[in-house]
Amino acid sequence: MKPKILLATTCRWFSAARLAIAFSEIGCYVEMVGPRGHPAVKTRALRHRYRFRGLAPSASFQAAIKEGQPDLIVPCDDLSAIHLHRLYLDLVQPGKAETGTVAVLRRSLGPHTSFPILESRSDLMVLARSLGVRVPESSVVTKDNLTEWLSRNGLPAVLKADGSAGGRGVQVVRTVSRAQEAFAELSAPPIAARAIKRAMFDQDRTLLRPWIQRRAPVVNAQVLVPGRDATISVACWEGEIVAALAVEVIKTQSPGGPSSVLRLIDSPEMSQSAEKIVNSLALSGLLGFDFILREQNGGATLIEMNARATQICHLAMGTQRDLPVALSAIAGGEPIPATNPITDRDVIALFPQEWQSDPTSAYITTAYHDVPWQEPRLVKSCIDFYTAQRTWYSSRRLTALYRKLSTSSSLHRPIKPVGR
Repeated sequence: MKPKILLATTCRWFSAARLAIAFSEIGCYVEMVGPRGHPAVKTRALRHRYRFRGLAPSASFQAAIKEGQPDLIVPCDDLSAIHLHRLYLDLVQPGKAETGTVAVLRRSLGPHTSFPILESRSDLMVLARSLGVRVPESSVVTKDNLTEWLSRNGLPAVLKADGSAGGRGVQVVRTVSRAQEAFAELSAPPIAARAIKRAMFDQDRTLLRPWIQRRAPVVNAQVLVPGRDATISVACWEGEIVAALAVEVIKTQSPGGPSSVLRLIDSPEMSQSAEKIVNSLALSGLLGFDFILREQNGGATLIEMNARATQICHLAMGTQRDLPVALSAIAGGEPIPATNPITDRDVIALFPQEWQSDPTSAYITTAYHDVPWQEPRLVKSCIDFYTAQRTWYSSRRLTALYRKLSTSSSLHRPIKPVGR
């Protein structure tokens, strides 16, 4: 029997829908606990969606686990991983027998002793360095010691807020003054306008509690490593990697943002680095590791780890590079089967990322364009969503331009905004 999968998510990332399809197509029973309106509900892969409440995330996850009784839980974004960690720590009772929820969380994620390292960028770098993994100089910084850290380690540098993902919460700084500005932005709790907009228009209430509690994230400083971005996503089980997929980033949606075009690669150093960390922490599930490939010698420097499924985890690239197949087999106590890749091309244009970035991109026709044609309702909803989003942002830019022009002293009268 294939395992029953529960996808846990706090946001509406398209990658979770792709993962639902990937698990379903190999025979798994797939459910989700996530926000209303998630793209996955447009697929035939998802059997049920459990209610997610942004103001009570752990309780939402616990209720879904209790009702659904999954064999495996897969966090699909960084915040969902953190909430699952918190739930695990709240429920684990030293010296007492495991409850069913605790057992499936341990089975899905690994031991709870790994969580503090997984949630701290600086602690992860310390562990990686101790294991012989190539990493840049990095450390937690405060307003008081930021300038001293920069003078000791130099510029340019990268400032990163713990708990951020997808390029958000990361800023490259090239001057001390810009570093101080970036630190102030990254260390500040969510602003009211952003939290309320996300809650009202996106139906995403995950920022309300941090806003109300004025919770400020920890900020890390890291030496900027020159080179090419690369990542390796892995399926692992009790500290052993059972499948891995490594790619080099050819193009991103925006500077420092999510990847949109990738090239398949083989990197022994990336594989070995990921293996050392997975083994040290006895991890299970789907994970991602971000690297920089140095131009001079091709060496791979680890810069970040994602303790959740990444946007390439659904890609079926053949034996030992098909993560859902490997994870479902090992979790079900079966041997990992041989599989065929979905394409023989080594360049992949992710959908909807590359289409959203540039609908006329040459990569859409020359690379393997990863469109889930087998789920037309999902494709249509995705196109409709991003078309509406483009219109909204364009309208907002036009309104801002109107306000700027209408307050200009050189104008005799205000200019009416387009569309009003």
